[in-house]
Amino acid sequence: MPDKFITIKEVILKNNCPECYNSEGLRLTFKQRFVETKFYKSITPGIEHEIMCKNCNSIIYPVQWTDDIELVFKYHHKAMVPKKGATYLKKISWVIIGAVGFILIAIIVAIIYAYL
Repeated sequence: MPDKFITIKEVILKNNCPECYNSEGLRLTFKQRFVETKFYKSITPGIEHEIMCKNCNSIIYPVQWTDDIELVFKYHHKAMVPKKGATYLKKISWVIIGAVGFILIAIIVAIIYAYL
């Protein structure tokens, strides 16, 4: 399954867009990676960010940032609190772990019984 990204924080910036020079459209979004497979769900500690202008529909890359945008980004990056990274096992994982554990216990008991 492809990775998903959960939006943690979205901030409207009052800075001018470097593309269209409008001061109303910039959005700073922080996203955290979320991985889901058949066996587990995981929230990773990795954070991604994106600045997008809603007026001209363009992504503003760090090369295009002005000093003001960079200062505002640093402020919001420090103020943002990501979700704690964690991994949750699904039911099928617990069934497999239980079955393997049961088989190992049965083998150990059989070996002990054979030597007695």
